Amino acid sequence: MVWGEKGPEPVMTDTLFKGKTVAFFGVPGAFTPKCSEAHLPGFVQNADALKAKGVDAIVCTAVNDVFVMHAWGKDQGVGDKVVMVADGDAAFCKAAGLEFDLTGKGLGLRNQRFAMVVEDGVVKSMAIDPPGAFEKTSAEAVLAGL
Repeated sequence: MVWGEKGPEPVMTDTLFKGKTVAFFGVPGAFTPKCSEAHLPGFVQNADALKAKGVDAIVCTAVNDVFVMHAWGKDQGVGDKVVMVADGDAAFCKAAGLEFDLTGKGLGLRNQRFAMVVEDGVVKSMAIDPPGAFEKTSAEAVLAGL
């Protein structure tokens, strides 16, 4: 789900990826420390550099509802630089094998921290950071790989 002009709207992967080069990244959760202090801000700050290297869109996803993702995007000042996609019931992260179970920590099922470059619906590169780490999935790492 994404936040549209009239509120929540469903979005399909074809809409996000078809005919485009997309920097697509996932975080364990909106408003969480590393995600809010470094991961999302890095993509906002590097949006122009990514686009100069051929990226048509930057998309962020998390296993949060669309209201939370919309509020987090506003809080982080993403504007039109990053599309905030809610994977509220973890359908995408399960289908992609990117789930991370934090049930014992009170957070439930989440995304692993990942970043990929998708060209016309085909994953061209992908990185996953292990729990607690933040290196391979940063905007700077994606930019270096383009």
